[in-house]
Amino acid sequence: MRYMMTYDLMETARNTNQWLGSTARTMASYPAFAMVPNPMIGLMAAWGEVTERAFQRMVTKPDWGIRTFTCEDGKDHLVDIKTVVEKPFGDLIHFDVAGRAEQPRKILLVAPMSGHYATLLRSTVKSLIVNCEVYVTDWHNARDIPVSAGKFDVEDYTLYLMDFMKHLGPDTNVVAVCQPVPLTLAATAYLAELDPDAQPRTLTLIGGPVDPDATPTDVTDFGRRVTMGQLEETMIQRVGFKYPGVGRMVYPGLLQLASFVSMNAERHSNAFSDQIARVARGEASDHDPHNRFYDEYLAVMDMPAEFYLSTVDRIFKRREIALNAFTVAGHKVDFGAITRVAVKTVEGAKDDISAPGQCVAALDLCTGLPDEKKASHVEPGAGHYGIFAGKSWRNNIRPLVLDFIDSNAGDPGTKGKPANTNAA
Repeated sequence: MRYMMTYDLMETARNTNQWLGSTARTMASYPAFAMVPNPMIGLMAAWGEVTERAFQRMVTKPDWGIRTFTCEDGKDHLVDIKTVVEKPFGDLIHFDVAGRAEQPRKILLVAPMSGHYATLLRSTVKSLIVNCEVYVTDWHNARDIPVSAGKFDVEDYTLYLMDFMKHLGPDTNVVAVCQPVPLTLAATAYLAELDPDAQPRTLTLIGGPVDPDATPTDVTDFGRRVTMGQLEETMIQRVGFKYPGVGRMVYPGLLQLASFVSMNAERHSNAFSDQIARVARGEASDHDPHNRFYDEYLAVMDMPAEFYLSTVDRIFKRREIALNAFTVAGHKVDFGAITRVAVKTVEGAKDDISAPGQCVAALDLCTGLPDEKKASHVEPGAGHYGIFAGKSWRNNIRPLVLDFIDSNAGDPGTKGKPANTNAA
């Protein structure tokens, strides 16, 4: 599988399906066909429209869609997305609300590098810019990064996070979502050893696999069922000639998408069948619930091969984070070095990706942190997506996170809010 031919073959299939959809939509739209009262013509146009949009979205980076924000003065203020730190594999961006006084809460939102773009956290960002200065890690699509930029694995990811934290300063509140949770914890611990004054003020870890074996799921068990050789042979391909990253070894986004869809194939099939029917009846719109969801869901990015393989090997198979045995550039990171950064974990009771127990394991690793600096929360009834972007996030988790941040907004040496561990 590690050949350009297989990568280009997938892109050819995607491109062909997009072309077929476009062709069907165009042909069925000929004015002459309006003289023929055949519902199949309208159905063909609807199929073409839905198909073209679906396959075109697979290679398009979604827009953040956050252009204005209504402040307390009742006026709409422009939101300028500024690149604060620019790096080959990812940037640090800031959602700057023009004309608004700088907010006291500075939040670094660490987005996952797990197949989708950082825009997956769009609703999370929208909910936070209300009264926070929001910074986000905006990871790049590996297919667009030249081979000359070098490798990018879990250690490089950790070093990137350290650089971002250093740039923002010690008054930063870090919120990591899903996949980057263990590496964000490692970056904080390493920073505590190398540059204690640059540590963030608080660290909120949401639904991440700190200890995948604490409560195994089908996702975390996958790393146990296959060997690294099997993964490398079946999942890794070389970027084709169409993109700037030609020759780079990646875990292709299209291959990831095939895995995502296969887990709920019947559900997705029904969703697209229903959408075709709605389009044919004239009941669909450009921003209806189906398009809003799938415009984001289908937009996938390639991951650097070394990042994907090292994540499976070191985080899931060897459990280096869980066993406090993680090394960066030859240096063993000691999680006990975290002594003044308040740490809170958030889990969803119905999370089938990072089940309850996997994330809260971070608190046991922080042996040097007093109990009053630790907190945890399990959200009843919430799945994986809900704990950072759904109703559970908006109504319950976001207020708890902001309260935790405010309770630890004083001097790092002072006592924070007592732990609010629950057993929901």
